[in-house]
Amino acid sequence: MYCQDSLQAFSSSIAGLLSSRAVLEGFGVGDANASATGALLLTIAQDCVSRLATILFAHRFGPALEAETKRYRLAADVFNDSAMILDCLSPAFPRSVRILMLCCSGSLRAACGVAGGGSKASLSVHFARSGNVGELNAKDSSQETVIGLMGMLAGSFVVSHISSTWATWISLTLLQAVHLGTNFKAVTAVALRTLNRQRANIVCSAFFDTGEILTPRQAARHERIFEKDGVLRWGGSGVLGNAEIGVKLTALIRSLRQSPERKKEGEGEGVSPVELASVFQNEKYLLWYDVQRRLVTICLKEKVSPEEQLKSWVHALVLAREIRHHWPKEGADNSNRPSQQALLDTVRRSLDDIGMSFTPMLGRLKGAGWDLDAAVLETVPGYRVSIRPVEITGAGKDRDDAIAKGGEAKKDL
Repeated sequence: MYCQDSLQAFSSSIAGLLSSRAVLEGFGVGDANASATGALLLTIAQDCVSRLATILFAHRFGPALEAETKRYRLAADVFNDSAMILDCLSPAFPRSVRILMLCCSGSLRAACGVAGGGSKASLSVHFARSGNVGELNAKDSSQETVIGLMGMLAGSFVVSHISSTWATWISLTLLQAVHLGTNFKAVTAVALRTLNRQRANIVCSAFFDTGEILTPRQAARHERIFEKDGVLRWGGSGVLGNAEIGVKLTALIRSLRQSPERKKEGEGEGVSPVELASVFQNEKYLLWYDVQRRLVTICLKEKVSPEEQLKSWVHALVLAREIRHHWPKEGADNSNRPSQQALLDTVRRSLDDIGMSFTPMLGRLKGAGWDLDAAVLETVPGYRVSIRPVEITGAGKDRDDAIAKGGEAKKDL
């Protein structure tokens, strides 16, 4: 793995010199009509866009970096290589387009910095088995310095001997292919011990199918680096649906209201939030399955632990599988769709099944080497629900609104 890391850094350093030469051409080096002031203003514009992009990317993707470490580690390299391509393309365009392209490349490098920095921190914690994160980072920085120096020396030779456009693009393509290829192999070789959404799908579906608990190394062989966020997938089969965890209570109530049964027969029909809350009164979460969107909505209660978060996700996975098994096809006229009462019975039955097997499964997960103390199922800032007893009168929408007021949702920062 260290050889792959060194090779990708070496190739990236040489490719970076080729793109740097293109940037200098874009700034006007070698052009008699270019001015130092114009180059300075272009640098300032690119830097401002990069800083703003850093703030936006950190706000949008920051919470997901620990949960999806492998995805964003590889995505960082894709962002960086895309920025190099834009840099090399920029000299061929007019000045106005060139400025836009250089600003876009700066934004991609900002995304690379956010994704790469956050995922690297998570990987450092993963590899520091003895808690020696500082020592590990120091050695990693030393290795990067040596490889970067060697890449600069080799890149100086390459840049001085490659001047034509075709030779530049062929060299850049080969270097980036080596860079991304070695990074992909390195990322797929990492066996993280935390259970994010995808690994929870893989491990738990294998447990319910075979009774065996996969180790982190075994689960890593089945991982998809760029899996769609929130997918509920049973083993290697197709997608069962999607799930959202840590949402507001109003989102769950809205999911109840969107039932075709309630829309057809009136707001007073179907399952009420009171009935659903009674099913989960001894749990630290509530969930419901939206048949139309094939979406499981999960609300987490206050003081929910990482293990209870995992239970809610496993419940969503098992529920989606049972619904697919009992109602495999849905007609365009809502035929063969389960009624809300049938859905509630399925939710209750699947909860009973999970309750009998989840505690033994936790012990076996710990024995297989999984870290269950880290909560990495939420990829956005989540909410916690506090349900208080309230006096409820009326029916339908008024009743649902009363329940929504009885539950306080607050952001988990």
